[in-house]
Amino acid sequence: MTFMEHANSKSPSDAISVDLSARRTGMSFQRTRMSADRTLMSVIRTSLSLIGFGFTIFQFFEKLRDAGTLTHAGAPRSFGLALVLLGICMLVIGIVYHTQFMLELRRTREEMVADGIIHGESRYPVSYTLVTAVILLLIGLFAVASMVFDIGPFQDGTGS
Repeated sequence: MTFMEHANSKSPSDAISVDLSARRTGMSFQRTRMSADRTLMSVIRTSLSLIGFGFTIFQFFEKLRDAGTLTHAGAPRSFGLALVLLGICMLVIGIVYHTQFMLELRRTREEMVADGIIHGESRYPVSYTLVTAVILLLIGLFAVASMVFDIGPFQDGTGS
């Protein structure tokens, strides 16, 4: 019996053991992949909080300054911008780490499939969490452009 032929109830017990072990190892790759996605989701959650909170602080003090309530709102506005930039940096680092980890995991899995250690029948698709992280990164970059250059989709349209 070759490795690609799966064990069944009529197979010798050693073949069944090897087949079950290969399946468990294959499932552990899926669990590791899902764990990496959960880690990236944590990075997304923290980055989103930093970006959102920083943008809110920046806009709040910008409106107070525009209304004439505050004359010097530079420090709080800079703090808001710093939070947004921190969120973006954290997201970039999380995306890079996740991508490197997933490429290495995929490479290891392909080696194990080629060596006949695991079956490798299940798909290994692109992470939707990674796609979400990249979209959030783009939104964060638009927010920074809006804050620094007073342009972009996050302006109120009054031109002030």
